[in-house]
Amino acid sequence: MFSEAWTIIRHITVLDVLDILLVAFIIYYIILLIKDTKAYQAAAGLALIGALYLLTVWGRLGVSNRIIRSFINYVIIAVIVLFQAEIRRFLTEIGSRTFRKPFTLRSFQEKIDDLFQAIDYLSQKKIGALIAIEKEISLSTYADRGAEVDAILSKNLLVSIFFPHSPLHDGAVIIKGDTIVAAACLLPLPAAHRLKSPFQTRTRHLAAIGLSEETDAAVIVISEETGTVSLAIKGQLERYDDKDAMEKRLLGYLKDQ
Repeated sequence: MFSEAWTIIRHITVLDVLDILLVAFIIYYIILLIKDTKAYQAAAGLALIGALYLLTVWGRLGVSNRIIRSFINYVIIAVIVLFQAEIRRFLTEIGSRTFRKPFTLRSFQEKIDDLFQAIDYLSQKKIGALIAIEKEISLSTYADRGAEVDAILSKNLLVSIFFPHSPLHDGAVIIKGDTIVAAACLLPLPAAHRLKSPFQTRTRHLAAIGLSEETDAAVIVISEETGTVSLAIKGQLERYDDKDAMEKRLLGYLKDQ
């Protein structure tokens, strides 16, 4: 056994090493992409099935091997169905990566006080709001569906956009760096969700989850019924009563590679 392994190692070329590193990078990137999402458990299940298949091959378990092989024929379809949101986000992220992230993040930090002052005001007045903050994946597709603003982020501007009866209040605001790019934007709803009461029928919260599933954006939601503030990241909705804790979570996520 060791002699066979040594023979294989002796015949490894530079291209073989590069091939192994490329496969390892792809696997690592996929795990990183689906981490903390509902697809992670599904991936673990598929990995378990793969391990069982190898076990039946090594143990020469004919019946079990035949059953698992017949199931594996449908794995590709199952992967597409289970991971459709992650696949879309993966392809979008590849095409949308930008080298301007450090500058954009720095400019956003300079205006974060204005953002949270507006959030405090809207929350206290129970004015509903939906605010999407771009990370690395471009949100221009959604911005194009709304009304162009292209103005520096400020508390007064953000509040005026979501003020009741404003022509731009119904929809999402998209922020990139220190700029409000667009308002009254339509965001995608998730195909399925597990929101519990009181959020299960709230369109704003569903839209926040939908965008955070399809992109790496962080989405802030303010409920017009209760004034509560929530943050959607990677398809997960987190409710915050502490402004400092939310700010720390938001900046930590935006800085995360």
